[in-house]
Amino acid sequence: MTNQQPSELKEFVGNLKNGIWLFGLSSWVFGITDRSIASFADGYLSALDLVQLFTAATFFVAWLFLKPTSKPE
Repeated sequence: MTNQQPSELKEFVGNLKNGIWLFGLSSWVFGITDRSIASFADGYLSALDLVQLFTAATFFVAWLFLKPTSKPE
């Protein structure tokens, strides 16, 4: 019965990691979409708009690489 608890804890932590990653993923998609709409709203792209979009896209790609992996047992 004591072996049951660490297994449940591992499952909980794994689900928590996946949940945080999915929340972050949706947040980055929303942020990039928001920045894109704001950048194109006035009809032209400034250098600052491009820098902001490039930065957001770079962090988004980095977030994709942080996806938690599931380890086979």
